[in-house]
Amino acid sequence: MRYIRSRAITFTVSILLWLLLSFSLDWQHLLVGAFAALLVAWMMGDMFAGQPGKWLSPRRYGWFAFYMFVFAWECFKANIDVAYRVLSPRLPINPGIVKVKTTLKTETALTFLANFITLTPGTFSVDIEKESGYIYIHWIDVKTQNIEEASRIIVSKSERILKEVFE
Repeated sequence: MRYIRSRAITFTVSILLWLLLSFSLDWQHLLVGAFAALLVAWMMGDMFAGQPGKWLSPRRYGWFAFYMFVFAWECFKANIDVAYRVLSPRLPINPGIVKVKTTLKTETALTFLANFITLTPGTFSVDIEKESGYIYIHWIDVKTQNIEEASRIIVSKSERILKEVFE
C-alpha cells in the first residue's frame, strides 16, 4: 500500500509541476505531462516511500522556497568571492579537501546538500559517506581542517532547512 501511495503522491506532484510550468490545459500538453509524470513516478516514486504522507504538507514547500532564496544568496556571495580572487591574483588561496559532518540521513537530503555545495562556486563535493555522515569537499580557500568548524562554515547554512524539507 505504501508503495502505491508513494508513487501516487510523486505522480500528483509531478503533474502539478508540469501544469504549472507548461501554462496550458489542452489535451496534448496534458497527455505528455501525464506520460512524463508516470515515468517520474515509476522511476523515482520509491525515493519518498519512507513516509509519503509528509509530501502533502504545505509547510515543506514553504521551507523549500526559503531554501531556494538561501541558495541564491549563498551562490551570489560565493560568485563575488571567486570573482574577487580571480581579479586579485595576489590574494592568497589555500585549496584543499576538508571533511565535514552532516546529520542528514535521507538520500534525497544528502543529494540536495551535496548539490548545494557543488553548485556554490569555490566548493565541490567529492565524496559522501552515508553511513558515517561525512562529506568530503574541495574548498578553494580552506579556513580550517577542524571537522566541526568546517561543518559550521560550509554545511550548517543549508542543513537545518533541508531537515525541515526532507526529514
